[in-house]
Amino acid sequence: MILESCCTSLEAALSAQARGTDRIELCTDLSVGGITPPRDLIAAVVKALTIPVNVLIRPSTRESSEARRFGRQVQSASRVEVNDFSYRSFVYGEAEIEQMVADIGYCQEVGAAGIVVGALMPDGSIDVATMQRLMAAARPLPVTFHRAFDVCTQDPTEALETVISLGCTRLLTSGMAENAWEGREQIARLVQQAGDRLILLVGRGVNAQNVKSLATVTGAREFHGTQLP
Repeated sequence: MILESCCTSLEAALSAQARGTDRIELCTDLSVGGITPPRDLIAAVVKALTIPVNVLIRPSTRESSEARRFGRQVQSASRVEVNDFSYRSFVYGEAEIEQMVADIGYCQEVGAAGIVVGALMPDGSIDVATMQRLMAAARPLPVTFHRAFDVCTQDPTEALETVISLGCTRLLTSGMAENAWEGREQIARLVQQAGDRLILLVGRGVNAQNVKSLATVTGAREFHGTQLP
C-alpha cells in the first residue's frame, strides 16, 4: 500500500515522514476541506522532506456562481469565504482561476512533486474547461483530482470517465459518501472501472485501524488521511 499523509505544517510533515509515510499532501485549514498553503510553507516543506510533496490548490474565497456563470467582475464584498463542502465551494471565477494558475507555477518552481486540484460548474458537473487550464499549468507534474468529485452532481461512472479524459493521474475520493468506509462499495466499483488508467486514492476517515480492511474490500492500493501511517 501507498500511504499519503495530509499535513498542514512543516512539523506535521516531518513527523509523517519519520513514521514512514510515502507521500505528503500539503494544505491548510482542514476545517473547510483544505485550502492552498502559504508559499513560504510550500517552499519549506519541499526543501525539508525527501519524500514527494503534493500541494493542494484551492483558493480560500470564491466568486458567486452568478459571477462565474456570466463572467462578471465582483467586488471583494461580494465574495464569500469557503464554509461548506458542497459543490458550490468548487465553482471558481476568473480571478480564482488565475490565482490557481499562479500558485501551480510557484509549486513547480520550488520542486513540488504534484498538484491536487478540482473544479466544478455552477450545476455541479466537472468544469472541464477550467480543469484543462489547470492541467496545462501543472504539466508535466502529475495531477490528483480531489474530493470535489464526491460532491459533483454527475453520475459517478460518467464523472470518473471525465476525470480520466482530462489526464489526471489520481482521483482522491470517499466514494461520494461521508467517509471512505461508507463509500467502500462505490470505491470498489470505481477501482474496477478505472483499471490501470487512473489511481484511486481513498480518503476521508481512513486510519491505521481500517486501512487494511478498506484495501481488501475496495481493491485500492493508495490511501490518504491525517492519521496515516
